[in-house]
Amino acid sequence: MPQIPLLQDLLVLLAAAVPIAFVFNRLRLPVLAGFMATGVLIGPYGLALIHDSHAIEALAEVGVVLLLFTIGLEFSMRRLMGMKRLVFAGGGLQVMLTTAVVAGIALLALGRQPSQSLFFGFLFALSSTAIVLKSYVDRAEVDAPHGRAGVGVLLFQDLSIVPMMLLVPVLGGDDTPASRVVLTLGAAALAVGAIVVTARVLVPRLLHLVVSLRSQEVFILTVVLLVLGTSWLTATAGLSLALGAFIAGMVLSESEYSHQIVADILPFRDVFNSVFFISIGMLLSLGALWSDLWVVLGLVGALVAGKSLLTLLVLRVLGTPLRVAATAGIGLAQVGEFSFILARVGVSDGLLGQADYQRFLAASIISMVATPFLIKLAPSAGYWLHSRLSPATLPDPSVVGFSIEEPDLRGHVIIVGYGLNGRNLSRVLRRTGVKYLVLELNAGAVREAAAWGERIIYGDATRREVLRHARVEQARVVVLAISDPSATRRTLWLVRRMNPDAHIIARTRYMSEVEELRRLGADDVIPEEFETSVEIFARVLREYGVSREDIRSEVEEIRSEGYGMLRETDLTTAPSRVVAAALAGGSTETLGVRPEAAAVGRTIGQLRLRTLTGVTVLAVTRDGRAELNPDADFRVEGGDNLVLFGSPEQIDRAIEVINGENPARPDG
Repeated sequence: MPQIPLLQDLLVLLAAAVPIAFVFNRLRLPVLAGFMATGVLIGPYGLALIHDSHAIEALAEVGVVLLLFTIGLEFSMRRLMGMKRLVFAGGGLQVMLTTAVVAGIALLALGRQPSQSLFFGFLFALSSTAIVLKSYVDRAEVDAPHGRAGVGVLLFQDLSIVPMMLLVPVLGGDDTPASRVVLTLGAAALAVGAIVVTARVLVPRLLHLVVSLRSQEVFILTVVLLVLGTSWLTATAGLSLALGAFIAGMVLSESEYSHQIVADILPFRDVFNSVFFISIGMLLSLGALWSDLWVVLGLVGALVAGKSLLTLLVLRVLGTPLRVAATAGIGLAQVGEFSFILARVGVSDGLLGQADYQRFLAASIISMVATPFLIKLAPSAGYWLHSRLSPATLPDPSVVGFSIEEPDLRGHVIIVGYGLNGRNLSRVLRRTGVKYLVLELNAGAVREAAAWGERIIYGDATRREVLRHARVEQARVVVLAISDPSATRRTLWLVRRMNPDAHIIARTRYMSEVEELRRLGADDVIPEEFETSVEIFARVLREYGVSREDIRSEVEEIRSEGYGMLRETDLTTAPSRVVAAALAGGSTETLGVRPEAAAVGRTIGQLRLRTLTGVTVLAVTRDGRAELNPDADFRVEGGDNLVLFGSPEQIDRAIEVINGENPARPDG
């Protein structure tokens, strides 16, 4: 029986990766780090179980192509413009500053060549989009201020990989003149522009034609063809495969089919990405790591401390509060997955020696494994740093907001957060004449809202001084409407101690936080997960004709018991008697009464619909006016619309009585 080396290597790879990834997942470590550990174990420097490492690297290249393609799908111009200050100003400053600092250290302290020093700066300027985003999603911090700041910087880092990859071959040449660098970049820009223009013209028409076939198989094959074809074109033009994939993603991101494309490509991307991270681990020599252990650990320490500080400084320049800047900086203090791609290209172009390469791999992998722990500790570190540095040392940005000119302000509402919920609440309070103040950390939102008279002030509600400035001791209600779980818990703890009598309402996205928020002192906790469920089931019951009063009773019961019914996993639990009885009755039907119908001119009582058919008349509409729960003396006229409630069979019989056969007439 013939042996297939690649298939055998893939079986070994998957057989080792599954249990290791399982263990990492149970330990709440990043699975990507588990894949790298798998590569270390089975690679040539470990147990040497893989025979054809070049074939595995080829599969890993496909993973990189698909990864850049899906990232390109996320880069719609609308999204970039919505975060343009964080992306272009924050991300641009972070990449340039980190590159410059690392290059300066390599050039002046280590005596490396200028081109090699600049390449080192490229390697350490990037952070891990995959690990950071997954950690933020798991902790529900993507929409938190530090989450938005981190994502903005990551977006620019992902964009910057394109010019970096273009410059690496140029940096690898000896005595490369500046004119050649400009010429290479110019030619690359022209090639990219030609590919983008051609793709924007042809791809929408091609996709429209393919979709009209209504074949999922043809659709997926077309998408893969576009990705690989664009990658091949860029490689033919002297650029990288990954750049072509990124361009294809950018073009398709504006298509109405982009969401379906993501859903179809994600499984392939995840599989090949796993191979990519395993192939990275296969490159690490444990012997080299052990011999340079202290150098590697020192490099990791410098990497974490240096990138945290540089990102903090950049975000502070943009006016981000110190706590948020520190939290985001610590979260981005690792080396990114794209740095591995650059490193491999740098080795082939002579920019990175084997000793430096092994040190870089070891430090990068350790920093990636440490990232989830750093992100978990980051909020506490941010609070500690903010409390230790006085405003005189690092002042908060000066933002013109609402001026509190009411010395006797008391009994007011404090709204923490000016997102969608905060804006809606402030609008209602303003219309009803209830005094309120809004606390917001987004300086731009404060300026914009204050310009048209909103009662909003800039400040971090996790600080006692800010709460005191908002007169929290005299407030009657405090509403926490922010998307930062850590800040919500800390603010709640402070408010409860500063004003034990305040009624505190906390909003959270997840049910898992309800009990902790109640323990910290919240009077009402509103989890968005279950409030959405409540609204859905209320509307479903309304469609089944359940009265508003019964629905309101059910909703109040669910909320009063802390949404216990929605968390109940025992499917044998008896249903509510009110709702069960209502649902057993069937559905509602609106029936138009014809002028010649037998029911015209008769009262509801004379029709005896409940007695003869079991149907109840809930309402009658006539000339645009509604008569709810009409009594027995209400007389039916032609053109009326009767809202009937009952089972489908009962409603069918009632229709026959009303429009068809004459009902039994009472004597007289």
